[in-house]
Amino acid sequence: MLQQRITRSWETGEVDREAVEEAIILLDTGKVRVAEKTDGVWVVNEWLKQAILLYFRVSPMEQGSWGSYTWHDKIPLKQDPRSQNLRIVPPGTVRRGAFLEPGCVVMPGYVNIGAYVGAGTMVDTWATVGSCAQVGRNVHLSGGVGLGGVLEPPSARPVIIEDGAFLGSRCIVVEGVLVEEEAVIGAGVVLTASTPILDVTGPVEVEYKGRVPARSVVVPGMRSKKFPAGDYHLPCALIIGKRSASTDKKTSLNAVLREFALPV
Repeated sequence: MLQQRITRSWETGEVDREAVEEAIILLDTGKVRVAEKTDGVWVVNEWLKQAILLYFRVSPMEQGSWGSYTWHDKIPLKQDPRSQNLRIVPPGTVRRGAFLEPGCVVMPGYVNIGAYVGAGTMVDTWATVGSCAQVGRNVHLSGGVGLGGVLEPPSARPVIIEDGAFLGSRCIVVEGVLVEEEAVIGAGVVLTASTPILDVTGPVEVEYKGRVPARSVVVPGMRSKKFPAGDYHLPCALIIGKRSASTDKKTSLNAVLREFALPV
């Protein structure tokens, strides 16, 4: 079994190159993915992360080129995007071992190995989809969005952006944060595993960490904290509303942006 061969290679250090190559091909063609939702819960396939790390270990440095542009790296670029119905605008880059469903658009951004991007998603200019990040269908990653990558430890959950989410310009999402379906993240929001995500829409503040609930509308915020030297303001994220689940998604998104005056 492929998983057992990869695990054995990882544990013994004697790399089964054929098994590693087979795993990378499966990732590149979308037949397997680093993390997947099972019975409503995201599960990490640790052995596929191990395969990627082993691939780095055994791959030689090679020179490649596109026109007059030349690079020197271990991992080649994804091949034949036309047959996969992908639009990749130069110098947009998708590394081998990432998978994009048909209809994705990659402006001059970057999609790293192990990532999975759903159909109809836009990776806008200078947006980065880090290693093993999982992005759903019909997501918009606005200009300069940064989705962090993670390979080690192999058990760590990658960043996950579920279907229909919208991330405004210069958002940063790292450390395995989960943005649930149809959430709207305003420009400049930074989400880490320890960032307080505060729902302030009710009479009592509700705090989340590592997860943005579905259809939440989120903006940057500040929270006062007392230190021996005085009171200082630390960044947080504020949930200031909910996107309607009953209306058309595009109409709802436009209404949300207008209603809450969100910069994108």
